[in-house]
Amino acid sequence: MTAYDDLMAFQRDTEALGQVAGRLGWDQETMMPRDAAPQRGAEMAAMEGVLHARRTDPRVADWLAEAETSGEVEAAQVRDIKRSYERASKVPAALASEIARVTSQAQGKWAEAREADDFAAFAPVLKEVVSLKREEGAALSAGGDVYDAMLDDYEQGATAAELSAMFDALRPRLVALRESILAAEAPAALQGKFDESAQMKLSRQIAKTFGYDMSKGRVDKAVHPFSSGSGLDVRITTRTSETDPFNCIYSTIHEVGHACYEQNIDPDYLLTPLGQGVSMGVHESQSRIYENQIGRGRAFTGWLFGQMRDAFGDFGIADEDAFYATVNRVENGYIRTEADEVQYNLHVLLRFDLERALVSGDIEVDDLEAAWNERFEADFGFAVDKASNGVLQDVHWSVGLFGYFPTYSLGNVYAGCLNEAMRKGVPDVDAALARGDTSHATRWLRENVQTHGGLYAPREVIAKACEFEPSEAPLLSYLEEKFSGIYGL
Repeated sequence: MTAYDDLMAFQRDTEALGQVAGRLGWDQETMMPRDAAPQRGAEMAAMEGVLHARRTDPRVADWLAEAETSGEVEAAQVRDIKRSYERASKVPAALASEIARVTSQAQGKWAEAREADDFAAFAPVLKEVVSLKREEGAALSAGGDVYDAMLDDYEQGATAAELSAMFDALRPRLVALRESILAAEAPAALQGKFDESAQMKLSRQIAKTFGYDMSKGRVDKAVHPFSSGSGLDVRITTRTSETDPFNCIYSTIHEVGHACYEQNIDPDYLLTPLGQGVSMGVHESQSRIYENQIGRGRAFTGWLFGQMRDAFGDFGIADEDAFYATVNRVENGYIRTEADEVQYNLHVLLRFDLERALVSGDIEVDDLEAAWNERFEADFGFAVDKASNGVLQDVHWSVGLFGYFPTYSLGNVYAGCLNEAMRKGVPDVDAALARGDTSHATRWLRENVQTHGGLYAPREVIAKACEFEPSEAPLLSYLEEKFSGIYGL
């Protein structure tokens, strides 16, 4: 065997163990008994210790030095293994294990504090998480920008400065559009109660409609919907509300976008560095285009209206056009995951700015709730009423995902670009969507984005698919055209 063969054999075992660790996380959020949290923390810490030891094994450096590659796939495999090795080697093993232990326990404490609307109960463990992540960021940055080092975990090559410039271009036009919409007459809101078991049945049907392979996945319920796994085992979760079936339906479609990305990666990349989505920004582009440009589009909502009538009977919406307007209704709200397309990015930008300040020490955990509430009222024009609708609504900071939030808005930007390119490449896409046939749209995404996995850099895979460099312009044009039509602006 060559050095490259030895390297890849070792890496496949590391990737497999990483999937096992991910399954522990999935279980923690879906089925684990509440009182098992301390033991699960120890288990996660032990697994992280094993993974860190493998990622920093001196043999990896030797194999990398000796490996000879042939073609772009082998070169990309070595590139990603080298990046992972160099990055992991900067973080002490004890610190990596401690982060895994503390964040595992913090997740449970966050859920309890969220249920009790008590940020003060969560603050002590969040202080531990922030301290540990600052330490890790300092190690990774080696004197550079700590937040950029954290961001690189989720969007390789991106910097806070360039994202800030992009977001600064988004904000004024989003705010102007939001103000125009809220001054106009709103479509009817959904009323009544919707059986939650029927919601789950419909959601599973819709998941299959979007191409989610249930023989390699499953749909469960969780407090915060998420997707987990890759390759042959990709699981999603959703949530239900008796008065809001759209929450369940569109959370499901969103997570199916993530899951289909993982399921559709070239099977030759299974359990290798290329066998997962290349970045969270590209991942989010898939979930957002499935959810919004496809799932909330006029063509698909026409089909969905019929499915809703079959599942729930007459629910008070007269026809397909009225249903389309109701699905895309813009209204004030606290929750990021429930926000409409116009306001969603404003929720993300709030978090982006706050977590940068938290990482830098410009604000501390004890000041976080007040800072959140002040910024929210300034951006949205009304006050936060309780912690679960404010600083405690997202799981991300409890599990140490600093640098993750901006990838949501970056994903929206990428989705805007992909939607423009897809509609040029598949001119009959709406005719198919009106029949409930998503295959034309999802095939284009599979062939142009998903199959590549980690082969290309994040911006590169979007630029290749679109045949132009990504920017915020297509997203803004799409939003202004869509909502001007709905609201008669």
